[in-house]
Amino acid sequence: MTYATVSTSSRSSLVDGITNADLAATVLRVSMGAMFLAHAGLKLFVFTPAGAAAYFASLGLPGPLAYLVIAAELFGGLALILGVYSRWVSLALVPILLGSIYVPHGAAGFFFSNEGGGWEFPAFWTVTLVVQALLGDGAFALKRDRA
Repeated sequence: MTYATVSTSSRSSLVDGITNADLAATVLRVSMGAMFLAHAGLKLFVFTPAGAAAYFASLGLPGPLAYLVIAAELFGGLALILGVYSRWVSLALVPILLGSIYVPHGAAGFFFSNEGGGWEFPAFWTVTLVVQALLGDGAFALKRDRA
């Protein structure tokens, strides 16, 4: 078993009273929230919800699943940005990204630059969600988890 020790005497923090680890968790949380909002916005304002549902159906998925994904991306993104139940929200968003690896990106190979976009980006994003769940809310969260 490995034990980690933390020495705070020689480490400076960018913001007084807030650890760099909490700042890092905040940057990760807010940036992922913004990415989820961007993806929800793409489905809402560019593809439209009906268009997203038709695309899901063209992939062999139930069309109404698109509405659930849009809601999860929208409300999950907002929750991450605000810092509300960040650990649980991060874990709840993992299946959406795993689903995007399976359909449609999986068949395109690993690299996201491949035609059709490979599964490289959704896989990395999945890992960042797990890391966020492990790190917790970070600083400036509305509902800070003290675990």
